[in-house]
Amino acid sequence: MARLAPSILSADFSRLAEQMQAVEQAGVTILHVDVMDGHFVPNLTLGPPVIRSLRKATRLTLDTHLMIENADRFIDEFADAGADMISVHVEACPHLHRTVTAIKSKGLKAGVVLNPATPLAVLDDILPEADYVLLMSVNPGWGGQRFIPYVKNKVRALRGLLSARSCRALIEVDGGVTEENIAGLASAGADILVAGNAVFGAGDPRLAATRLIGLLAGPRA
Repeated sequence: MARLAPSILSADFSRLAEQMQAVEQAGVTILHVDVMDGHFVPNLTLGPPVIRSLRKATRLTLDTHLMIENADRFIDEFADAGADMISVHVEACPHLHRTVTAIKSKGLKAGVVLNPATPLAVLDDILPEADYVLLMSVNPGWGGQRFIPYVKNKVRALRGLLSARSCRALIEVDGGVTEENIAGLASAGADILVAGNAVFGAGDPRLAATRLIGLLAGPRA
């Protein structure tokens, strides 16, 4: 079954520990952590100290999405802070194989991220090395954006590519995931669905996460 990964970008940071506990009680096993540098994307968020604080407060898998330039410089810091998964953008990493290798050398799962308009062809050489591929379904930088519809077909195409090449990488989708589209994305082949506003912007994170997990467990659209 596909898994839900709530994004703390949309959480209330004054109640972060409480909200993490709420989604964990709903059955969540992965937390998605968006790291933005104000250069690669037009927003500035958190860094290794926040990951370190999260690690102290939860045993959930920390899925750390680096939307930053010069990601190689920070792999060790995020790994040492407690990240379990680190993904980097193909658009921001000129030496992608080296970056992926560096992540895996720390004992972490390594992911590669594609922006909505980046074609799957860029994965040809790196796909056997990736533990997961994160497909952005909004243009990265801000939470609360609407899902870009053609990304669903991109999920299907990637699932076919993985099968054809006998690759075991997981497919993650991030951006605009809601109750209306989460089951359909899982049916298209997504393994991990990142949701921010649909969980933490819904008033009751535990209830919202429970409903989304229920949709993943039910009949797929």
